[in-house]
Amino acid sequence: MSVDDPLSLSQWTVRVCLFLVAAIAIFGGTLQMFLGQPDTSPRLDNVHRFMAGVYLSTGLISLWAAITIRQQGTLVYLLAAGVLLAGIGRLVSIRLVGLPKPTAVWLGYLIPELILPFVIAGAHYASL
Repeated sequence: MSVDDPLSLSQWTVRVCLFLVAAIAIFGGTLQMFLGQPDTSPRLDNVHRFMAGVYLSTGLISLWAAITIRQQGTLVYLLAAGVLLAGIGRLVSIRLVGLPKPTAVWLGYLIPELILPFVIAGAHYASL
């Protein structure tokens, strides 16, 4: 497939999902880097801002992967796995300390984190 050929439906699906992941991670990472962890210890704020940087960088990597989707292979699966692991982390947190309020917002984060990785991986596999 050449660069001038149109993207397949599955490539478009992966691209759109990666753009969504990128937008969420870039916005969320930037916001969390700025806000930090309010009402907490310096240690927890430090870890929170560090993870915000990881989140932000994952968004930038997802953006680059979406733009260059024709050249991507394993990276797409790794990004999907990262999103799934983030969702699993939320599930562990919910199980151990409960669901934060407002419930709908946190479920709104969780549900795509558990569904999008399978859409991304399935569509990417179909595009090979």
